[in-house]
Amino acid sequence: MTRTPAPTKGPAPALGAPRAARPARPHGQWKVDGTTPLNANEEFKAVDNALNVRERIENIYSKQGFDSIEDTDLHGRFRWWGLYTQRKPGIDGGRTAQLEPHELEDSYFMLRVRTDGQALPPAALRVLGDISTDFGRGSADITDRQNIQYHWIEIENVPEIWRRLESVGLETTTACGDSPRGFLGSPVAGIAADEIIDPTPVILEIKKRYIGDPDLANLPRKFKTAITGHPSLDVVHEINDISLVGVVHPELGPGYDLWVGGALSTVPRLGERLGVFVTEEQAADVWHGIIRIFRDYGYRRLRNKARLKFLLADWGTEKLRAVLETEYLGYALADGPAPQAPTRPGDHVGVHEQKDGNLYVGAAPVVGRVGGNTLSGLADLIEKVGAESARLTAHQKVVVLGVPPQNLDELLAGLEPLGLTARPSLFRRSTIACTGIEFCKLAIVDTKDTAARVITELEEKLADVSAKIERPIELNVNGCPNSCARIQTADIGLKGQIITVDGEQMPGFQVHLGGGLVREGRDEAGLGRTVRGLKVPAHEVSDYVDRIVRRYEQQRTPGETFAKWAHRADEDHLS
Repeated sequence: MTRTPAPTKGPAPALGAPRAARPARPHGQWKVDGTTPLNANEEFKAVDNALNVRERIENIYSKQGFDSIEDTDLHGRFRWWGLYTQRKPGIDGGRTAQLEPHELEDSYFMLRVRTDGQALPPAALRVLGDISTDFGRGSADITDRQNIQYHWIEIENVPEIWRRLESVGLETTTACGDSPRGFLGSPVAGIAADEIIDPTPVILEIKKRYIGDPDLANLPRKFKTAITGHPSLDVVHEINDISLVGVVHPELGPGYDLWVGGALSTVPRLGERLGVFVTEEQAADVWHGIIRIFRDYGYRRLRNKARLKFLLADWGTEKLRAVLETEYLGYALADGPAPQAPTRPGDHVGVHEQKDGNLYVGAAPVVGRVGGNTLSGLADLIEKVGAESARLTAHQKVVVLGVPPQNLDELLAGLEPLGLTARPSLFRRSTIACTGIEFCKLAIVDTKDTAARVITELEEKLADVSAKIERPIELNVNGCPNSCARIQTADIGLKGQIITVDGEQMPGFQVHLGGGLVREGRDEAGLGRTVRGLKVPAHEVSDYVDRIVRRYEQQRTPGETFAKWAHRADEDHLS
């Protein structure tokens, strides 16, 4: 038998001697490590700019059908035009993590339409409604990103949908993908009597200059924007990659406070102020600077680290500001003030006066579900009462603008048959839900129908308590850990998972309590707490919420919010 010689041994290292440091692995930062792709996702983006897939959709895939779609287009580049394959019906949540994406997907698409805070006149609402009716089996949801989201879309119909949307100034460009996603804008921009600054010109300027720009179509991951000039802080600014928030500088007048690096998902991080004041004239350039910092220095090697929040965590605000000013702007920004704490709710539900003497009216659907008939019917109602338009909110609501005071009662009555109400119950007003297992390939549990059922049950269960509670209690329902419905920043956040009760597996939720963003009655944003072992079966959610809201009402001190109570309460009072 031939034996392999033993390797020659060198001298043994001295006890306690430090090991040789391993060379640091590159993060995939373009300006540090070069642009060579370090994973499959970066490879397909390098092969062909994702925006180019529109031509193939129009000229090949829409004519040859679903089976003709090339794989990296279907599972990658389609997202840059707002398209994801939806979940195949009948696959239970326990199999979500066990199956490959192609085993979960159907040959139909979710299509996301960005509105970017713009006003939707009746013509736009009718187009949105007709697309739902003609191509989406009546589906349409308002997301908490102010998008309209359809389901059951077939690839053959996408070019016609685009044609209709673009005829009324709407688009799906970079509505998904590693790109600048849809903007959150104040639903009362330009019309609220107490507005600090109208963000509409800034949003339009950024869109005109940069949305659809091939140079911004290959980011490390998604990039989310929020811009408001309203003191209610109505665009959840703390959880966006960049936010511009209206403030008044003591010398320079109205402008914006700059926030960066917010995002939730499985590693939540609240955004931070850079401490700078941004004028209206500087705003588009500042936005462009921040997104290019993310493009050039963002981490690309690992997808779970490829958000601006991770770069900010390593750099800190001082370095990010310095890089913005020196490398990307070429000038220093003025120091500026922080926004004031809001004194009114930012969901804009109810009736409010505009600065021109007309009214705006915020109305709640049930967890964002609207549908084609609702959108088209709202267009008819707006015209009938002589109103102007509607905007969507970051809370899955609708705001009708320009309502003549003498026609208010007619509008309020007309909203109800459409499934909208300006006088919602406590939990209809404050509950949002993501898409859930009905259509989403990542989801584990049902969300929309569960939340709708819970709202109906709580309206009855808590009828005697609701009038005693001064502020809405947010209930956010999410179908998986990714927090599209902002579970960590809700009074009661429910994260979907399969749980085991008495040896039986069933759909349920982990509970987060006491989270929230800055709003009326809350001066600082914070993440919710979790109670060890606290998981609630889906069919018991309304019983749980009923129980915990009653404990809050009994134990709170005068003026104490639910969130403050939830953070100080004993764990046994939270189960």
